[in-house]
Amino acid sequence: MTGHAAYLRVYQPLAALPDDERARWQAYLDGGSIPSRPVLMADEHDRAVAATLAMPPRLDVGSGCDQAYIRHLDGLTYVCPWRLQVRTWEALTDFRAGLPDELSEAFVPASVAEAAEMEYDSWLANHPDDAVGILTSTWQVPVSWFALFEADERRLVLGRRRSGAAGAPARTGLDRALVYLTAMSRARRRAAKALAVVRRAFADGPAVDALEELARWLEDFHPHSLVELDYGGLVHLLDDETLSEDTSVAQIAESLESLANGDVEAASAAYAQVLERWRRLAALEHAN
Repeated sequence: MTGHAAYLRVYQPLAALPDDERARWQAYLDGGSIPSRPVLMADEHDRAVAATLAMPPRLDVGSGCDQAYIRHLDGLTYVCPWRLQVRTWEALTDFRAGLPDELSEAFVPASVAEAAEMEYDSWLANHPDDAVGILTSTWQVPVSWFALFEADERRLVLGRRRSGAAGAPARTGLDRALVYLTAMSRARRRAAKALAVVRRAFADGPAVDALEELARWLEDFHPHSLVELDYGGLVHLLDDETLSEDTSVAQIAESLESLANGDVEAASAAYAQVLERWRRLAALEHAN
């Protein structure tokens, strides 16, 4: 089943992980047959859907079956663990924070939510240094994510589009994809530069808040990590021409440069084009 979500992932060097964590993922690698990125994304989505459709909804998504995205670059191995259970707890916290108690309990019973909160607190206490290296955004890519990359860091594969139906034939290594990859040092530098530019122009506001939060998140990881923007299942909502011509990263860079030069009109125009592109895609969430 295809999930309509994009992902921002951090891959940390295997050699830089704490001993127990490194041993765990080394054993995972030594086991062979590491699933491809498309297969892992589909598996993540299937688990989440199965838990959501349970009555009542299940918050246990198989923490004992955690997997990881793996990258090999310049002779080094990088690991981005799922931490799917922890991400489920975090998503529940965010979901409940945005709704009145009476309404949130209509989706997740209070007893289930309270038990999950206790488990999450226990995990945080026992894993103070284990950051969650995956951010997820459904139906669109947050504009702030584009600021971490440059246009020439893009990798585009125009494989076959999928309908999103369960059992769609898509679990292959060469799948439709649009991915950006950069070094953590570059991502942090770009985030800091973007934040400085936006803060000088606007002092505060949603754009400043988003960049501040993103910059803080990046600081949780090893400085020699890799940062990946993956359009994920969103690529199946876009035809080949639209996907090939997506210039969101370049346009946000253009907007920031114009803003730094004091040309607010040009900055606003480039930013508005990106915002409108992703608003149109996000509107599909409500299409029947």
